[in-house]
Amino acid sequence: MSPYILSTLLLALGLGTTITFASTHWLFAWMGIEMNTLAILPLMAQHHHPRAVEATTKYFLTQATAAAVLLFASITNAWLTGQWDIQQLSHPVPTTMAVAALALKLGLAPLHTWLPEVLQGLDLPTGLILSTWQKLAPLALILQLQPTNPTILIFLGLSSTLVGGWGGLNQTQLRKILAYSSIAHLGWMILVLQFSPPLTLLTLFTYVAMTLSTFLVFKLTGSTNINTLATSWTKAPALASITPLILLSLGGLPPLTGFMPKWLILQELTKQGLAMTATVAALSALLSLYFYLRLSYTMALTISPNNLMGTTPWRLHPSRPTLPLALSTTVTVLLLPLTPTLVVLFTW
Repeated sequence: MSPYILSTLLLALGLGTTITFASTHWLFAWMGIEMNTLAILPLMAQHHHPRAVEATTKYFLTQATAAAVLLFASITNAWLTGQWDIQQLSHPVPTTMAVAALALKLGLAPLHTWLPEVLQGLDLPTGLILSTWQKLAPLALILQLQPTNPTILIFLGLSSTLVGGWGGLNQTQLRKILAYSSIAHLGWMILVLQFSPPLTLLTLFTYVAMTLSTFLVFKLTGSTNINTLATSWTKAPALASITPLILLSLGGLPPLTGFMPKWLILQELTKQGLAMTATVAALSALLSLYFYLRLSYTMALTISPNNLMGTTPWRLHPSRPTLPLALSTTVTVLLLPLTPTLVVLFTW
């Protein structure tokens, strides 16, 4: 792809999200989301592989459906109440439709089935954009909604954490595992959204940092499935020893950064009198931890058969930049002691 076209598409991607962030009117927010979707489609299909074209088609149909439902919800609210402001979505029918449309856009269970299939058909850089940047605009909208029935968000959050845990158990493709990881983390964000929006933003920040580290590791080692992880130590021995910490941080294991949002969310749910919800969410985290441990075992404790020439790549200077990976890995692993500072920063 031409650098000029790539720059234009990335600029449109950022502009669409920014328009949605800055909107108070439903039509402008919808316009930003549509710009976002149309900008990423050429990036997804740029390699002209049948699998990439299939993933792009699935993504387009899903996002078009969600955008149509969202537009219908906003028009219905304007018809019933005469209000176009995002924060004035007060009638229960359009509110429920808008939440369902945004859940479909985010890939929340039970509207999640498109996400693993789409992510599997993409290359890792585009998959990283889909897993992080594309979540920002719908989350910004859902943060401004005030559902009349809080059970909807709790149901979406709990089902996402459970599906994200169960779905990744028997996967061998790394991109599908990361898709189910995304579903589970979004479930945690939605669970606490109506009780503590700043905590949702903190969880989003840590999720983006951890996902960025994971995608960069897989990109640097050229890994697409579990079997190829076993050869990582010949390419980057230091990275192969650090990556299990990144994966366990994604699983929420103390004393790593990923434990911080889960700990604070469970504390907030308990304060709200939702002890059973907190228990189910904590148990679902064990499901996710299992397949992160599986990846860690394959990468750090499994030695694949290699000939003499296969053990030399680590001596070669890496051709890809490693500074972003170093920074994101530091954030992924070492932020837990700064929890009080981050809580104050996000709640200020």
